[in-house]
Amino acid sequence: MTTHTPYRLVVLDMAGTTVADGGLVEEAFSAAAARLGVEPGTAEHAAHLDHVRATMGESKISVFRHLFGDAERARLANTAFEEAYAARVGEGRVTALPGARAAVEELRAAGRTVVLTTGFARVTQDAILDALGWRELVELTLCPADAGGRGRPHPDMVLAAFLRTGAVDDVRQVAVAGDTSYDMLSGVRAGAGVVAGVLTGAHDREQLAGHGATHVLGSVAELPGLLAGAEA
Repeated sequence: MTTHTPYRLVVLDMAGTTVADGGLVEEAFSAAAARLGVEPGTAEHAAHLDHVRATMGESKISVFRHLFGDAERARLANTAFEEAYAARVGEGRVTALPGARAAVEELRAAGRTVVLTTGFARVTQDAILDALGWRELVELTLCPADAGGRGRPHPDMVLAAFLRTGAVDDVRQVAVAGDTSYDMLSGVRAGAGVVAGVLTGAHDREQLAGHGATHVLGSVAELPGLLAGAEA
């Protein structure tokens, strides 16, 4: 008799997966870079922006360490980025992706524990949750600082969700969903049984599949059906 794995823990990315921010990451980066003397329109700015796009999903402080070298400049850039992003969140420019809230509610109604994760700092994550009215939507939210400081592509946030919730006994009972290559790598490295890429964010089908996606979905709205089908 075939035994199907029950996916009782679902770890979801926010921006690009459950949340639409209309390009605020690039805007906030430009504001942060300008504060450190990197002006829009320059070759340096273009190269930095290319790196930001390529590393969507990674902890933002890690991105700034790569771009600006020393820890102090990276910290200043990250602070400027978070301030700029949070200000734009306050302008109402962050919305839930179509079907995202309903998908989370359906997952929970099916007895699954849902955790929302981000590469942003806690203050920005909380601003997004408040803007959407999502404070009570899920059991747990995590940012890199909640998992020892390492964000994606490290597996730490997925494993922190596994340890903190106690929802499952085996990492293979975890489902991860995200819109970036780094989300996929994080899920694969954590040993998750389902690592689903969604096409509503930064990276395309080829990039998601190439970094370990077990499934590629049009959006997170398809995830409840995928998991239910996998358990049937």
